[in-house]
Amino acid sequence: MSRTACIERVSGETAIKVTLTIDGSGQTQVSTGIGFFDHMLTLLGKHGLFDLVAEAKGDLAVDGHHTVEDMGIVLGQALAKALGDKTGIKRYGTAFVPMDEALAMVSLDVSGRPYLVFEAVLPSERVGQFDSELTEEFFRAMSIHAGLTLHVRLLSGKNTHHIIEAIFKAFGRALDEATRQDDRIKGVMSTKGIL
Repeated sequence: MSRTACIERVSGETAIKVTLTIDGSGQTQVSTGIGFFDHMLTLLGKHGLFDLVAEAKGDLAVDGHHTVEDMGIVLGQALAKALGDKTGIKRYGTAFVPMDEALAMVSLDVSGRPYLVFEAVLPSERVGQFDSELTEEFFRAMSIHAGLTLHVRLLSGKNTHHIIEAIFKAFGRALDEATRQDDRIKGVMSTKGIL
């Protein structure tokens, strides 16, 4: 069974289409109009071994907020749909990723209970045309719409580009671990019988 989903969302602020294949090979095609954000989504797909096609047209003349947040919403919805009832997945994933002086930790639970803890100081307000504070907004939207308990923690780092890149890579790797299927798991990884 293919764990793939395609979601489209159109509002007065953005038009977004995402196709996500969980059991992919890291092939990505991303276009949001924000170069650094495209780079981060590409890294997420590559390091998570997800095939990802993501296109966004947003009100970038205002700023990048709606585009980044709405991409988190749509990507989160696509992940939730592709996972279905979560049968057989490992559920938990944790990754530590270094990027030069930066070291990020992401730990998550595909629990169905959205919760974000984001502990990272981002020294620069912008990286290219990307507002650094939108990093947290993206992960909040992902957490809510994919149903993730998500902890993001920066352990060291001074360069904002390196910090954000380490976070996105760690998220991809942790999500890959959590969404892997294990033949030993019967049903879902919960004594309640549902996630």
